[in-house]
Amino acid sequence: MASVEIAAEHERILREIESTDTNCIGPTLRSVYDGQEHGLFMVKLDGRIRNHDRDIEKMCNHHFQGFVDSITELLKVRGEAQKLKSQVTETNQRLQDDGKGLLTCMDELRLCRLQQRNIATSIDKFTHCLPVLEMYNKLQEQMTQKRYYPALRTLEQLEQTCLPRAGKYRFCSIMSDNIPRLRTLIRDTAMSQLKDFLESIRKHSEKIGETAMKQAQVQRSLDSAVSLQQRAAVGRRLRKEAGLGAGTDIDGQGSSPMSEQDSGVLDVEDEEDEDEVPGAQELVDFSPVYRCLHIYTVLGSREQFENYYRNQRRKQARLVLQPHSNMHESLEGYRRYFNQIVGFFVVEDHILHTTQGLVNRAYVEELWELALSKTIAALRTHSSYCTDPDLVLDLKNLIVLLADTLQGYGFPVSQLFDMMFEMREQYGEILLKKWSLTFRQVLDQDNFSPIPVATEEEYRQFTSQFPFQDPELDKLPFPKKLPFSEFVPQVYSQLKEFIYACLKYYEDLHLSSTEIDDVIRKSTNLLLTRTLSNCLQYAMKKKNVGLAELVQVIINTTQLEASCVYLEEFISNITNVPPDTANATKLYGTSTFKDARHAAEEEIYTNLNAKIDQFLQLADYDWTAAQGGGAPSDYLSDLIAFLCSTFSVFTHLPGSAIEHARLPGKVAQTACMSACKHLSTSLLQLLLETDVRQVSMGALQQFNTDVKECERFARAGPVPGFQGDTLLLAFSDLRQLLDLFTQWDWSSYLADYGRPTCKYLRVNPHTALALLEKISRLMKDTSRKNNMFAQFRKNERDKQKLIDTVVKQLRNLISAHQT
Repeated sequence: MASVEIAAEHERILREIESTDTNCIGPTLRSVYDGQEHGLFMVKLDGRIRNHDRDIEKMCNHHFQGFVDSITELLKVRGEAQKLKSQVTETNQRLQDDGKGLLTCMDELRLCRLQQRNIATSIDKFTHCLPVLEMYNKLQEQMTQKRYYPALRTLEQLEQTCLPRAGKYRFCSIMSDNIPRLRTLIRDTAMSQLKDFLESIRKHSEKIGETAMKQAQVQRSLDSAVSLQQRAAVGRRLRKEAGLGAGTDIDGQGSSPMSEQDSGVLDVEDEEDEDEVPGAQELVDFSPVYRCLHIYTVLGSREQFENYYRNQRRKQARLVLQPHSNMHESLEGYRRYFNQIVGFFVVEDHILHTTQGLVNRAYVEELWELALSKTIAALRTHSSYCTDPDLVLDLKNLIVLLADTLQGYGFPVSQLFDMMFEMREQYGEILLKKWSLTFRQVLDQDNFSPIPVATEEEYRQFTSQFPFQDPELDKLPFPKKLPFSEFVPQVYSQLKEFIYACLKYYEDLHLSSTEIDDVIRKSTNLLLTRTLSNCLQYAMKKKNVGLAELVQVIINTTQLEASCVYLEEFISNITNVPPDTANATKLYGTSTFKDARHAAEEEIYTNLNAKIDQFLQLADYDWTAAQGGGAPSDYLSDLIAFLCSTFSVFTHLPGSAIEHARLPGKVAQTACMSACKHLSTSLLQLLLETDVRQVSMGALQQFNTDVKECERFARAGPVPGFQGDTLLLAFSDLRQLLDLFTQWDWSSYLADYGRPTCKYLRVNPHTALALLEKISRLMKDTSRKNNMFAQFRKNERDKQKLIDTVVKQLRNLISAHQT
């Protein structure tokens, strides 16, 4: 069993030796020597070698003949190979000789190809570098020409396209290093130009605004021309339908509010200049803004630029909206202020519509709201200092032009029109002050006498100024007199001028004809009820106004009252609003002139009474006289003469004046009755004065004589129209009192007191008691002086007792009446 394993192991080793590389046979052989049967192995190895030798020998024997044949052929081939070798050697020599020139050409060709490759490479490199150099040169030219936005675009193309293609060259590195510096230079230069632009538009905003307002004025003038033609046609039709007389002819003054259409505050250039009015973009170069905007957009700093621009413009807006302190002194100050505002917003509107997002609508509206509030506040402040109506009117026209100009650019201007509508009250007050001075001048210059007319031409001249018609006066030959003074046509003309002035203010305020008609009527009512009424009161209160002047005032106010209906037609005609329109405001002229006439009448009464008081101050009665004189007192005679001459003014008025004055006879009757009553009351007060403590019967007789003179004056009828002895009733109280004392009819008075049939019905017991006490006091003092220590004489004592008894009864009567 063991020998079989050893034989198998040896067989394995032999196969391994046969199949293993010689270099790796050592471990195999070592395993043989390590074993104990290496002798047996050697035997086995020898046997294997003999087997292989036999196999080789068999194989050699098998192939030997072929080998011999091959050697034979090889020997044959050796000769041929020698020949071939010699031939090859010769051929090689010849080839070497011929190849030397070819090698020389090949070297030259190689060098040429190398040069070509280098040239191609250089051309390719230059192809990439030349655009860089050209672009950089272009950049330098653009920078020199100050074309910064194209330079920035060139710089961007150079950095992003050209330099990466060129490669890493030294000049490319230098260019790359200069790019940030160039960007900074472009940005700073663009910002500098923007600042110059902002300064420029700040300086040119006034010119820009002036140009824009001229353009708006030209357009407005064209619109007004068309509107005027339409209004003139309507006005002619209305005047034709109204059939107004010469006194209400609107064109009587040679002009109408429509023919006096203001061309506006700004003068309009002729047609040749109108076509050449430049726009804002022609006055200001906006390219710095666009350039800077594009540059900052490319640099990625657009938001920073927008914020800077808006902040700077806000600051400029605040400067523009700050008015000069003396702006209110002239229209030019307002004009420059408005021009700057318009110029500012014209620029912003241009920027809004020519850039995308630099300014937006919200930003412009915010600035406009700020401008509106500050402008309106400034106008309210400065216009309050204005006292010239022409300046206010020009200011209003300028504000309208401002509103129309800005409205054309899309800005809301309703607040400006509201503010102008508020200014109407100030304008109205200024007009009222101006017309107050005018009315006072007219009153001061008036002679308060009827107007003499010598010719038909003069007559027509006055009737064309004032609507006066009098068929009876027309029939009278020349020369003749108009009933009114020059005050009447002048006041009527001034009223029309006031209406014209009001109408001018309300033009172009976008008000309807009805609204204009209403505000004009209200303003005219203020002029009538306040200004003209106060002026008439001023004229009547002057110290040097006499009765004749007051009578003429009554006639004048009557004529003006009658003309109010023509004034209403005049207003309706110029406003194109029919007078019968519902809710139309009525003029208060009738009531105003009625009040003035009543005031003149009261002034007549007051003046008469004051004159009577002046005469009464000359009265010098001797209240203790024993015997009265047979003639009236001198002061009373003079007073009666004055009253007679005074009331003759009423009775000698021309017939036409009497017709046109509203019942002057009744005014004279009232004045006469008032004068007589005042005279009677004053005489009674003179008799009952507390300073007069004693009155004699002789003084009463003189007083009675004066009263009889007054009654004679009343009975003579100084003013026609009184029925019977109506005027005597003014002295009835005084007459009954004097009759009671002169006739000493106390029994009848005391017995019949309080009865309708009493003879002394008008005698007041208080008055009778006061006068009786004065008589009693004098009698007591006289008796005491004549016989201080003796008893009274019987008749004096009886009379004194009677007086005491009557005094006692009068006191009882007064007490009973009071109870």
